[in-house]
Amino acid sequence: MYVRQSGPAGSRGPSRTPHLLEMNRTALRICVLLLAGLGRAAAGQEHDHNDENAPHSQERGPSDSHWSYEDPGQWAKHFPACAGNMQSPININTETTIFSPQLRPIQLSGYSLPASQMLALKNNGHTVVLKLPESLAIVGGYAQQYRAVQLHLHWGSPSEPGSEHTVDHKRFAGELHVVHYNTKYENFKAAVTQPDGLAVLGVFLEVGPRENPYYQQILKHLHSIQGEDDEVFVPGFNIAGLLPDNLHLYFHYNGSLTTPPCLESVKWTVFNQTVMLSKEQMNILVSSLQTDDNRLLMNNFRQDQSLHRRWVLASFEPSSSRERQVPAGGGTSATAAGHTSSFHAGDVLAVLFGVLFAITMLAFLLYVYKNRSQNARLDSPTKSKVIYTAATAENTA
Repeated sequence: MYVRQSGPAGSRGPSRTPHLLEMNRTALRICVLLLAGLGRAAAGQEHDHNDENAPHSQERGPSDSHWSYEDPGQWAKHFPACAGNMQSPININTETTIFSPQLRPIQLSGYSLPASQMLALKNNGHTVVLKLPESLAIVGGYAQQYRAVQLHLHWGSPSEPGSEHTVDHKRFAGELHVVHYNTKYENFKAAVTQPDGLAVLGVFLEVGPRENPYYQQILKHLHSIQGEDDEVFVPGFNIAGLLPDNLHLYFHYNGSLTTPPCLESVKWTVFNQTVMLSKEQMNILVSSLQTDDNRLLMNNFRQDQSLHRRWVLASFEPSSSRERQVPAGGGTSATAAGHTSSFHAGDVLAVLFGVLFAITMLAFLLYVYKNRSQNARLDSPTKSKVIYTAATAENTA
């Protein structure tokens, strides 16, 4: 049976307030945990978006196993990454590049070296490599700082161009690559396997009317390293002179080393402005070095690889591109090139934070409302301050 029990005068019996408070605290804890998780996810995403001593500088190429430009179709048999979906080089289609105002000018530090600092210049059988001191660095334009390791060149033949990247399927006479590794890793070896481990600056070379004095600092020594593994030390010079004057116009995408082992760890910057060499200088480049079998080293470039839904960003709006703009927080992840969604990471996170905040406030207001309503009922003179409980042995007749 049930009995009616009156509380002492001026006191209130037990109420539902503790239960409501506990429920509200639980809801608050869940919201806080969700907000914290989203915060960590946002931080991780920012780290991923923000936003390579390359193998060329070592052995006979980028690996201990022999490989050749004559049979690139065989690379993947020994180096599986060469068959990946983020391979380089690529054809840069200016019709589908995406303008990103977030791409800042590339800023360099320590690129001017004194003549007293000697640098190793080597023919490794696949290209000519100039080893660089780590005092050279990219300090702007990337989310992290990258230290230089080496630079090398790609070229064609006396009659054919040989750049690795192409623009609207146009191949240039040659291409310079300056390789850097991310300073958040201990060294190149640790960085080369990481998605953000390497940064490579790519420069297109063309034939012009005048001799280029900066490239001459390399080209005049090629006769001393004609054979594979030949090496000579050359005086330091202004390495920045090898790059275009304009470092704020460039294309950017995520890719790979262009030679075995083809590791997909490169954040590429390919400058839009080309650098001119004289015809004589280009002839020296394409006809001076020999391979391991004593043949002339020519056509040391890889054909362009499939984009596989990667974005190619541009720090400028190419004249032939459609009017597009990458949204804030956008990156170069595996999303269809040239196609953008109306909602992106920043928008989704903002909506989620707003919804969670609204839920939290609603729960709090509901708690306050129910608490006040309960108190009003208990304090009302028209209501008996009575609660009902299940009968115990003392209350039964």
